[in-house]
Amino acid sequence: MHCQYAWLPDGVAPDVVLEIRENRLARITRLQDRDDLASGAVYRSGLMMPGFANAHSHAFHRALRGRTHADRGSFWTWREQMYRVAAALDPDSYYRLARGVYGEMALGGITSVGEFHYLHHGPDGTPYGDPNAMSHALIAAAQDAGLRITLLDTLYLTASVDGKPLEGPQLRFGDRDALRWADRVDALPDAPHVVVGAAIHSVRAVPLTQMATVAAWAAGRPLHAHVSEQRAENEACLAEHGRTPTEVLADFGAVHETFTAVHATHLTHRDMALLSDSYACFCPTTERDLGDGIGPARTLADAGTRLTLGSDSHAVIDFFEESRALELHERLATEQRGHFTAAELRAAATATGHTSLGWPDAGRIEVGARADLVTVALDSPRTAGIDPEGVLFAASAADVTHVMADGREIVRDGRHVAVDVARELQEAITCLF
Repeated sequence: MHCQYAWLPDGVAPDVVLEIRENRLARITRLQDRDDLASGAVYRSGLMMPGFANAHSHAFHRALRGRTHADRGSFWTWREQMYRVAAALDPDSYYRLARGVYGEMALGGITSVGEFHYLHHGPDGTPYGDPNAMSHALIAAAQDAGLRITLLDTLYLTASVDGKPLEGPQLRFGDRDALRWADRVDALPDAPHVVVGAAIHSVRAVPLTQMATVAAWAAGRPLHAHVSEQRAENEACLAEHGRTPTEVLADFGAVHETFTAVHATHLTHRDMALLSDSYACFCPTTERDLGDGIGPARTLADAGTRLTLGSDSHAVIDFFEESRALELHERLATEQRGHFTAAELRAAATATGHTSLGWPDAGRIEVGARADLVTVALDSPRTAGIDPEGVLFAASAADVTHVMADGREIVRDGRHVAVDVARELQEAITCLF
């Protein structure tokens, strides 16, 4: 492919030819003269970027978009509506919904997703005949939409920090204890488009005695946890355990180089020091939708924490918006501009070289990397006349024209090649209400 512009590791360059063999970038050539173009190359106008990596997704939350704003509400009233959606799904309906959600991600340039998955069992908590039926539904949905998936199978055992038992729709989440969880997850094999990782849902949902089992199981694999999303979570954890959620997780071996603290909104200075060799995943559009607050992204990055991004509840699926929000939220919090460079935002959005999702060979346009390629139009009403390197501050998901994941084209001329995304979402969500 002859790219009008390509965002290479050292910046945006004009007239770049990419050669792809199987699912890898085999050669990258910067043309000195357009006449140098080898015959047969496909020309791509616009900016070629690495594929985005959505490091935090709850696919079923997409059904709530636009439905949670009546009577103002709060995080906790939103959660009750989320439970009602969780109660309505089965493996077949979850597959249809997730295929639409992952198709929407593909349309916006996302080529890999970290699915923080805790909707495991039947409505009363009884496992399906295949205890991993819901997991298989997500894996199949990602494959059909053309995405790689990191299935972050999540331990969820209690309803509160003080150990209240699960009830109602929460029963679907529980595996009774960490050993039974591990036995179930052991039956999930890795595949070419799948990495199986783990998640500790939160200090609300996992007793201290169970955390070490998850951390040990996940050794060498991605391990994620919701951390300090709400002040109430911190207050309850301090009251019960005398420590912050990050301190609790660190005590039980969860905080290490492949650990990701999701949200990381209300951290102490000690928390940030503990996370200095780990990852933090910010989900700005969800955090603003739920009123969580603004996390210390720049301070964490300065301490060595590697940043990733997620669309979480899918109030919006637009990684241009998530990227610039990382910077713009810092501006609101500090009343100053210029916290992140465009290159830093791109690295967070593409998880460049990261093990957070288990795909360290993705997220960059260089020889040997996975051929995850996203073409962004530079002639839309939003992008016309911009400096290509400013695309993260100007474009939207609607400006993505072509997407290739692992060398396979999944979006062509702004349309998904295999999924009628709008119809899929409409039908899947309508059936839930």
